[in-house]
Amino acid sequence: MNRAAVLKQGKGPVVVEEIEVPRPGPGQVLVKMEACGVCHSDLFIAGLEKLPLVPLVLGHEGIGRVVETSPAAGSYKAGDRIGITFLASSCAVCEWCASERERFCPKQLNSGYTSAGVLAQYACVAAQHLVRVPEKQPAAELAPLCCAGWTAYAAVRETGLEPGRTLAVFGMGGLGHLAVQYAIHRKLRVAAVDVEPTKLELAREIGASIVVPAENAGRALQKQHGGVDAAVVLTPSVSAIGQALRALKRCGTLVLVGLSPEAFELPVIDTVMKGITLRGSFLGTRSDLAEVFRLAESGAARPRVERHALEETPELLEKMHRGELLGRAVIEF
Repeated sequence: MNRAAVLKQGKGPVVVEEIEVPRPGPGQVLVKMEACGVCHSDLFIAGLEKLPLVPLVLGHEGIGRVVETSPAAGSYKAGDRIGITFLASSCAVCEWCASERERFCPKQLNSGYTSAGVLAQYACVAAQHLVRVPEKQPAAELAPLCCAGWTAYAAVRETGLEPGRTLAVFGMGGLGHLAVQYAIHRKLRVAAVDVEPTKLELAREIGASIVVPAENAGRALQKQHGGVDAAVVLTPSVSAIGQALRALKRCGTLVLVGLSPEAFELPVIDTVMKGITLRGSFLGTRSDLAEVFRLAESGAARPRVERHALEETPELLEKMHRGELLGRAVIEF
């Protein structure tokens, strides 16, 4: 028996149905899944008109145990507890792979997008980018770290801020509430921005010094707090990018993470005259991921999770689209 969350076509509905238990090919392992987070990227992929692979099992934020290996699967063996990320495989020889930037490899394959995902009871995954995870922590608390935690940690790091500086985090969802914790761990002053009062309450609860409603957030941060040294935009909202730019001090840094299909009109004169740095951030390094698990194991930064059954996946994606999820929704198997 192997039930999975499957996308049958571009912009099609996500259905939970029975599929065959896959067999591992060369370099792959078969994993019995324990938990998988539901990510905004799943929603983004489900909304694409053209997909490179259909039908497609979604999911890329998983924890499970190896039950079968294949040749060239490295040192993994049955019983190993592993984490699965969006980065399924890469070429290992290009300039990006050679410099711990495999996430930019032009030949990469991605779980739940260009290769089968892990929102299933059993999944075959490439062994190349798997990571061993702590044995004692619940799978539901570890799963979000494989994407949300990894991405949020790297985005905060890439701001380059020194302790004592102010960072604005736009979007207090699955990534945002972790980004706040990582920023605090780096001794930054955090301003949290969101449209939902309940999410701002969560941000304050986990240590944000400033909480600001999303509407006119840029003006509020400038007028009331003198602006921010950097901003990380985790939401796909284009309006949030504009507000984040307005919030920046001179020589500030804007890091974009949220995937929006819309274009954004950059105010070039202000960007140039104020010395603004603009960059995109996608996943992180292997070192970042190791640090994310270390921080979780020490209790310094942990995700807030809602536990759900696989059958709830379509409904959870709808709730995510409406912005109704608090923390991270995780499917337990």
